[in-house]
Amino acid sequence: MYEYKYVHTNLGGFFSDSTHRETIDEHAKEGWRLVQVLPTHYNGHGKPTDYEIIFERKKE
Repeated sequence: MYEYKYVHTNLGGFFSDSTHRETIDEHAKEGWRLVQVLPTHYNGHGKPTDYEIIFERKKE
């Protein structure tokens, strides 16, 4: 059996830095495995702006 964790992040922008790598590294240290990255919001030009990172790990 697995448990899942859903974490909101973004890839940065003109005035902000990306945080996705730090988020993945932080959760990997806790035993979480990256499953998928899904875009959740888009700007007016159809470009994704926000993402949800899905992690999994075996339940103990």
